Amino acid sequence: QVQLVESGGGLVQPGGSLRLSCTASEGIFSAMGWYRQAPGKLRELVATMTSDGNTNYADYVKDRFTISIDYGKKTVYLEMKSLKPEDTAVYYCTAQRIITRENYWGQGTQVTVSS
Repeated sequence: QVQLVESGGGLVQPGGSLRLSCTASEGIFSAMGWYRQAPGKLRELVATMTSDGNTNYADYVKDRFTISIDYGKKTVYLEMKSLKPEDTAVYYCTAQRIITRENYWGQGTQVTVSS
């Protein structure tokens, strides 16, 4: 069973930066990415990246967040800059397995942007 483990969340001031990481226990993936869920809101897309390098960003994070993947380490990263209070949420890592196309989710990591 594939497990995704996120790290890197925490408390940061507005305008600050954080880097999230998510490592898979096994498997080969066609895509990996990040979603987030704020209190009282639905889970929403942040960014995804396919194995051929195509990226998809939500409009509200473009030019501030950068997704990257190290397939050798089975790790996806999310570099977040110019953070805003509205970026506060639990951030979830996701990965789609290449053959079975099963989707897996991490347990989430809290990001809080506050002064």
